[in-house]
Amino acid sequence: MRTRYKTVESGAVYFMTSTIVEWIPIFTSSLYCDVIIDSLKYCMGNKGLKICAYAIMDNHIHLVASGEKFPLVMKDFKSYTARGIIQAAQIGRKDWLLNQLKFYKRFHKTGSEHQVWQEGFHSQEITTEEMLRQKIEYIHNNPLRRGLVERPEHWSYSSASNYISGAGRLDVDLIGV
Repeated sequence: MRTRYKTVESGAVYFMTSTIVEWIPIFTSSLYCDVIIDSLKYCMGNKGLKICAYAIMDNHIHLVASGEKFPLVMKDFKSYTARGIIQAAQIGRKDWLLNQLKFYKRFHKTGSEHQVWQEGFHSQEITTEEMLRQKIEYIHNNPLRRGLVERPEHWSYSSASNYISGAGRLDVDLIGV
């Protein structure tokens, strides 16, 4: 995986952001959001991924997460979700999206016709309880700051509802509850 960002401590908790190439707004459809949710569920159940908070925005995702092989899990997650997004776009005949993903594919990506995610992912190790709470609050308030909802828990592709009502699309590891 080519990236400017390196995850050093296996098992540490990280704030992670991963972005769609050229910030294309893919996650405006529940179909593509569900690809992300299903893959996160799989990684949680089968790859040891632990998620404390998440938000899927229109063109990027945020996680506060950990796992023994976090960088490898994220690499697999991005690879799998890219294939799922491309397949869903092909089935749905979303030629505009497929054309964009083909156009913005990096020249060295010779093994694929499209590129969904920007290379790597930005991860920042969370080193204090205060930092952890700040990152979770940032993630949950992201849809609110963008004017998409009036309350963070109203964004259905976020863990904010887990913290407010105890239920959400993913069962996350609640912090400070």
